[in-house]
Amino acid sequence: MTTFGIVDDDFVLVGQPHRILSGAIHYFRVHPDLWADRIHKARLMGLNTVETYIPWNLHQPSPDAWVHTGQADLARFLDVIAAEGMHAIVRPGPFICAEWSNGGLPAWLFTDPQVGIRRNEPHFMAAVQSYLERVLAIVEPRQISHGGPVLLVQIENEYGAYGDDKSYLKRLVEITRDAGISVPLITVDQPQPDMLENGSLPELLKTGSFGSRPAERLTTLRRHQPSGPLMCSEFWDGWFDSWGEHHHVTDVEQSAADLDALLAAGASVNLYMFHGGTNFGFTNGANDKGVYKPIVTSYDYDAPLDEAGNPTEKYWAFRDVLSKYTTMPDERPDDAAPAPAFTAPMTATVTVQGVQERLGRWRPSDSLPTFDAVGHFGALAFYATEIDLTVPMVLTFGEVRDRAQVFVNNNKIGVLSRDHHENAITLPAGRGTLSLLVEDLGRVDYGPRIGEPKGIIAPAFLDGEELKQWSVLPLDLARFDVITDALDSMAANASENSKTLPGPAFARGEFDLAEPSDLFLDTSTWGKGVAWVNGFNLGRYWSRGPQCTLYIPRTIVHEGTNTITMLELDAARSAVFSFVPAPYLGHCEE
Repeated sequence: MTTFGIVDDDFVLVGQPHRILSGAIHYFRVHPDLWADRIHKARLMGLNTVETYIPWNLHQPSPDAWVHTGQADLARFLDVIAAEGMHAIVRPGPFICAEWSNGGLPAWLFTDPQVGIRRNEPHFMAAVQSYLERVLAIVEPRQISHGGPVLLVQIENEYGAYGDDKSYLKRLVEITRDAGISVPLITVDQPQPDMLENGSLPELLKTGSFGSRPAERLTTLRRHQPSGPLMCSEFWDGWFDSWGEHHHVTDVEQSAADLDALLAAGASVNLYMFHGGTNFGFTNGANDKGVYKPIVTSYDYDAPLDEAGNPTEKYWAFRDVLSKYTTMPDERPDDAAPAPAFTAPMTATVTVQGVQERLGRWRPSDSLPTFDAVGHFGALAFYATEIDLTVPMVLTFGEVRDRAQVFVNNNKIGVLSRDHHENAITLPAGRGTLSLLVEDLGRVDYGPRIGEPKGIIAPAFLDGEELKQWSVLPLDLARFDVITDALDSMAANASENSKTLPGPAFARGEFDLAEPSDLFLDTSTWGKGVAWVNGFNLGRYWSRGPQCTLYIPRTIVHEGTNTITMLELDAARSAVFSFVPAPYLGHCEE
């Protein structure tokens, strides 16, 4: 039996002091058929461990569902780590942040007002226990003591920045131990006195999250934990991007020097991130500290291994640093090669209004409901009511979460955006159907606004008179077969002479490949929307930037004919699908 534990100030593996050299790879942000490639490249950089969060909402999208295959196959991911001869750290939350939708907490949790989030409240803890028992049943047989890769399991996540309910932390420890987890348990917090004290328990190993001034941060950590191994379990080597802002990069030489100083002090480390990956589909989170900021599709994070799995300048700089502290493999990963560049024409289009009732059903309501109130946790829904105006009038809402396109009789009137704090628009005189296409741009992943409902927030007033009679039609965009059938039907059409695409509409094209290859879709001539290749949801694009390309993994394309589908919500100024040799994630701050 392989033994691992903590003795005095060291991690000890099979009786010998052991330094953890880890890098974060989120299985849920990487196509499963590429996990082995990314993990192998982690070992080639000198790492011996791979860390991952576990997003509760991925595995349990509804109270009566449990997903553990495909993108959610945690067991397979841990087994691939073991096959590479590496160790693993798992961080099951229940809250993870991670710039992931709702910080990993299922949106359905918040529909019950009695649920007390991230505290020892019975309704919340019952749901947490059920979740942890299921996910830890995957982890338990894969602990190092059972011949598996798992060395450490984390309790909660940066809890000291949120609360100080020690009974909550103790209950999480009890559930974890009762599930058969025997490896050391850790917590992580920023090295500030209040956070370190509030976010852990005496029997748990405190670790730090920081990206600079390692000597100072380790001193603070040691002051609050007199014994035990020092570890930075989130060494921030990059940062994430938000729509409408610049692309973040960090100085390579400074990051490498900080890593060197951290390791020279004898600490263990987990690079956050080693490989960031992609917020495929509608999984991105958002931040709101007075201004709502949804996170982009790419989670490249300026990490050592880029979004497409290629080594960067930072990879080689970190490899040089790590070679001072560990034996380096002789093998080196190949540098990136240009992706195929080509264009493909649009071959079919259909308006969203033309397919909407095949993607959902209207639900009448005597009040203005949120997405959550009608059980919709998807990205888009229509709202509709009837109006009869003899003169122009102002329509106002309590709040828009997060973006609403306003139509009268399917003619677009304007857009209301949450990040601009817009909640009023003038409607023209006339009668007919007022409709809104409302988009959830990403649920807040950090802070007090976690769990807030999406959609239109009541009340709605038209010239001071409350509008209460509404119908809501949630769009199930996971029904890609319906979208495909609509594009195949007589309703679909695309003129060979079409040079633009007015939205909201679905558009399709085809392209041929001689062999599978990573691709980069150029979105710079498109407005705002979502893209699929061969039915796989690549995520959102938006002309706001900074991101101007979408990454297409080579594992979702094939030799021969492939299909691309776009949902353009605004307007595309070019009716052509363009693929470029390299990604462009946007301008950087000078």
